Order: sequence, then C-alpha cells, then structure tokens
Amino acid sequence: MSLPECVEVTTGANPVGSVIWLHGLGADGHDFEPIVPELRLPAELALRFVFPHAPTRPVTINGGMVMRAWYDIVSLDAEGRADADGVRASTAILEELIAREIERGIDASNIVIAGFSMGGAIAMNTALHTDHELAGLLALSTYLPLPGEIEGSTGSRDVPVFMGHGTFDPMVQHAWGKAAAQQLGDAGFKIEWHDYPMMHAVCAEEIRDIAAWLVTVLRG
Repeated sequence: MSLPECVEVTTGANPVGSVIWLHGLGADGHDFEPIVPELRLPAELALRFVFPHAPTRPVTINGGMVMRAWYDIVSLDAEGRADADGVRASTAILEELIAREIERGIDASNIVIAGFSMGGAIAMNTALHTDHELAGLLALSTYLPLPGEIEGSTGSRDVPVFMGHGTFDPMVQHAWGKAAAQQLGDAGFKIEWHDYPMMHAVCAEEIRDIAAWLVTVLRG
C-alpha cells in the first residue's frame, strides 16, 4: 500500500512520541497544522505530528463532487451514512501510518491516533481493530462509522480515549458523538468526554484540554 502524502510538524529534536491526526471532509493535512503551536506543549516533550491528506473521491451527499474524503458519505442518517469499504480502506491507511512511526523508532505505546469529524471516525474504527497498544485515541466532533463492528472487535480497551463535541454542531450531531461514547464505553473503553459550546469546530478551551490530555498519555 502506498502511503498518502503527509504534513509533518515536530515540536523538538528526536521526537519521543507521535500524533497521527486525520482531517475532516473536504479539508487536507494542513487543516490542523496550525494547532500544534497553540497546544503549547512542554519543550521537553518532543512530538512528531503527522497530518495525512485523504484520497480524493466523489462524495454522494455533496452531489458526487470530488474532494478529499476518507470514505463516501451516502446519507445524512447516523446509521448507514458511511460507505463501509471506504472506512475499511482508510483504516488500513492509518494502520500503515502507525507501522511507519514504529519503524521510525516510536513505540506504539507513544503513538496517539486522532481525527476530526470523518477523520475521527477512522481513528475510532482503527482503535477497535488495531493490534497495537497505543498511547491514546483523540476523537473530535465525530461518530462511529460502523457501530456494528464493535462486537467481536479485538482492539485494546485500555487505550485512553478523549472525545470532544460541540453542543451546537449542525453537521455531526452532538447526540451522535454521545451515542458513540456510550457504545465504546459499553464495550469496555474508558472515555473522557468533553462538551463545548460551539458548532462543528474546535475552540480554545478544547485545545487546552487536548494539550493537557496529550501530556498525560504521552508522559505516562
């Protein structure tokens, strides 16, 4: 499998951990690049942030317009909106990116997988299935793309999970995020849930909370 092009930002020499962060629909790897300095991470915690570009594909709900997307969105319903083959293909991409970080000398226990919106959906699906014992899962303003795959999934339930969602989100409903948290919690994951008074976005308070969580899981 050929890996996607990625934007990479390091916060110091000789990174001790990696954060692989997937963007949302129609964006690209540059979308969350500016968040790295905003996190104000401790100088002694050198991290590599990897922001891959999703493949381009037609997106059904956008009239078949071709854009960067981790999978096709085929309906506006919480159930059945994600094209399963696309989800699985992008999950495989994220697994390959994890493997590359391990090859570059970062232990799996020092790798966080992260994503916003459909990027978060891929990160959650990967956490359900990966064999790696990861440092954490960061899932922002997102939902479970294939909830039926929770049963029988073999991913470690010990991975720390941060989930954040805007209470006024008109694109990925707040209730969908809460439902995903409930489903993952029922499956044995330990969820740290955060509500924010925002729409389909990130806010300063959320960035501060993410930074504190990253320091905790990557200094573990």
